[in-house]
Amino acid sequence: MGTMVGTVTTLWRYPVKSLLGEEVPDISADARGLAGDRALALVHQTSGQVASAKNPRLWRDLLKLRAEIIDGAVRITLPSGRTVRSTDPHVHRTLTAHLGQPVILADTPPQKATLERSRPEEVLAAGAAAEVAHETLEIASQAPPGTFFDFAPLHLITRATLDRITELGPRATTVEAERYRPNVVIRTEAAGFVENDWPGRDLRIGDELTLRVVARTPRCAVPTLEHGRLPRDSDALRVPARHNRVVPMEEMGPQPCAGVYAQVVRPGRIRQGDAVRLV
Repeated sequence: MGTMVGTVTTLWRYPVKSLLGEEVPDISADARGLAGDRALALVHQTSGQVASAKNPRLWRDLLKLRAEIIDGAVRITLPSGRTVRSTDPHVHRTLTAHLGQPVILADTPPQKATLERSRPEEVLAAGAAAEVAHETLEIASQAPPGTFFDFAPLHLITRATLDRITELGPRATTVEAERYRPNVVIRTEAAGFVENDWPGRDLRIGDELTLRVVARTPRCAVPTLEHGRLPRDSDALRVPARHNRVVPMEEMGPQPCAGVYAQVVRPGRIRQGDAVRLV
């Protein structure tokens, strides 16, 4: 059965890439990740790039919008409380007006879709609104074609890692999982950055679902930004940069990491409270 490592505490899906998501009690997972996760994204009408808060100067306001799946459509809630649905004919116009950028809400990425990732250390030094150097990254290299994932379809983080970031930082309160945008939060018996040891291993969650952990997750500036009601917090990146600078995967140099990326090897349903075992 494998070695017991912990239990699932929370599950999150993000129906629109880089928007706030929704917590779910149980959900199915297959090769394309959690059902409905990153089903849609905003695409800039002139550059063709996928909108991502990894470039905070342009897109940090995405993290003030919340997306939920209601009756088969995605409902987006603006900070004012006003809502717009993915099926509304005026959805593109509404989001363009709100963000000040010409966007369309797309269900399929452009060919060889890319996004801009600002250099995290420069964002820390200069602030989220500053013009800083960025890289252009092709998305979904470890995910099925036609998906909007940054890299792989699932992102996992342990409560132990969040607790360790809290301990090592100056905050009196616990660092929120939402800052790191995981799909699955796992409570473990072990302490510290425990998932650093998982790449290359398989995880069995519940009775059926099997995941293959493919990489440690290199962190960008996103955890430091406002997330809805959560204020800015530069230590959400600064602490991993000081205390968990490790190699995410082969051919990369050490980077601030927290959590891991995974692919689905065997589909299944995942529930809060499910046992998680290293196979």
